[in-house]
Amino acid sequence: MFGDLTGMMGKLKETQKKIEDTKKRLDSVLIDESSSDGLLKITITANRQIKSIDIDPALLEDNEQLEDYLVLTLNKAIGRATQVNETELASVAKEGMPNIPGMDMFK
Repeated sequence: MFGDLTGMMGKLKETQKKIEDTKKRLDSVLIDESSSDGLLKITITANRQIKSIDIDPALLEDNEQLEDYLVLTLNKAIGRATQVNETELASVAKEGMPNIPGMDMFK
């Protein structure tokens, strides 16, 4: 009985390490998003850290329009980054789940 428990604990620790490694790797996964007309471009990591914002000079003339562009484009970029992040982490977590009787619902 304790052998199984020790094995499960080892597998959980291994999975935790893989999750941490995946989180670090996601810092280097870049996602590019732009407004529909290309006047605003944003690069964000899969961990949702903004890396760059490129604003066309035409947008600098109208603060309200620039704010609208920023909100819409940032939200799209964050949504895509979140999807990549959650998919990657879920994959690692699912792969490392030990076989615990009655816990099949998580697989």
